[in-house]
Amino acid sequence: MSGIIGIIAKEPVDVASSIYYGLFALQHRGQESCGIAVNDDGVFRTFRDNGLVNDVFTPERLSDLGLGNMALGHVRYGAEGRNNRTYAQPLVINHIKGNMAVAHDGKLTNSQELREELELCGSIFHTTSDAEVISYIVTKERLVTNSIEDAVNNAMNKLKGAYSMCIMSPSKIVAVRDINGFHSMCYGEREDGTYIVASESCALSAVGATFIRDLEPGEIVVFSKEGVRSITDHCNKVKKSMCVFEYVYFARPDSVADGCSVHEARARAGAFLAQENKVDADIVIGVPDSGLDAAIGYARESGIPYGIGFLKNKYIGRTFIAPGQAAREDKVRIKLNVISSVVKGKRVVMIDDSIVRGTTCKKIVKLLRDAGAAEVHVRVTAPPFIAPCHYGTDIDDKEALIACNYTHDEICEIIGADTLGFLTMEHVLQIAQGEKCTGFCVGCFNEQYPTEVPKTKYKNKFTEKISEKK
Repeated sequence: MSGIIGIIAKEPVDVASSIYYGLFALQHRGQESCGIAVNDDGVFRTFRDNGLVNDVFTPERLSDLGLGNMALGHVRYGAEGRNNRTYAQPLVINHIKGNMAVAHDGKLTNSQELREELELCGSIFHTTSDAEVISYIVTKERLVTNSIEDAVNNAMNKLKGAYSMCIMSPSKIVAVRDINGFHSMCYGEREDGTYIVASESCALSAVGATFIRDLEPGEIVVFSKEGVRSITDHCNKVKKSMCVFEYVYFARPDSVADGCSVHEARARAGAFLAQENKVDADIVIGVPDSGLDAAIGYARESGIPYGIGFLKNKYIGRTFIAPGQAAREDKVRIKLNVISSVVKGKRVVMIDDSIVRGTTCKKIVKLLRDAGAAEVHVRVTAPPFIAPCHYGTDIDDKEALIACNYTHDEICEIIGADTLGFLTMEHVLQIAQGEKCTGFCVGCFNEQYPTEVPKTKYKNKFTEKISEKK
């Protein structure tokens, strides 16, 4: 998972600042690195580095990017190559037919096969990222086609798995959503005719654009001075399977994904939890931020009063996507503070979005105990994680998943809760409702994946060297 935003204006303007504000709105999708590439009449200026958007892009660095009529921005949540700025995006490629910048969200399932094929043809890789594989594939196709969109169209015949992405050429921005539609992608327009494409609709609002629509699974949308053009050659080839975790955790609550409000989806998940897991309690609280909307839904359905039980430090990022378990645990200690007057002596229902490894939830429950909560009843807006994710979420090892190693009662005891309830598979498939909410990927909950997935986790020598240094 990562965040992408692209912009194309009718004339050279300060597009870097618009991308900067859009990346702020998408910061929740990636906190390891960020980057901006500005296109000034075919001349690309770029800067990317590890860190949060406001740390990386000082006023001086934004000024250095200059004016342009197009730009791409990216925030990265990476499962590999951590603390290595080489992995930051957008990637900028120079080839005989011009420059190209690539920003990618997701994970290919055939990345290793493509990499080996390219290496045998002489390609040299600097990272193990899928974005670099995609760059080579698209470049190869561009050398034998008449346009960047034709190259992308051909490349999609080879790419498998999750890949929402934007590609910027000297004259166009091409937005793509994979045929399964694993991750969201949408676009909008400002009053001056500037088009914005982004991973989530909240980024459109942040830069003053009006939402137009989501990209369809398999769709290619081309933005140029001639306007907007859609290519649907790859649409409707397979059943849609959007990652349900977009609604549970990743997306911002004010976003609308495939016609469904993320806030409403989470509130609905909370209501389902109240129906499935009734308990006598005095107050319902949510773990910020993705648990808050669900807590409202739970309280509304159960009739138990809703309260604000945690104060979140606004300057600490999301713990689930922090790089490494030690970092996650450190962030929990400084991220959340319990409002003791709200929970002291109370029977508390604590709503969280998920339990993956269990260590974070255990620490949060202890915070409530230390603040004087009489009982802590944990309710989770997702089923237990029992399988790796092959499409971009950092869940890659069964051994690390608490639900694969312990029973329900044992998990409850480990995290220190009085009772524990997970959302059922039946209801997690119903949290996002709408005409376009017709299919979801829930492979991490039932090990039934919508595509063929790698049978083994292959590591080449380069990847092994990176692992040794962690």
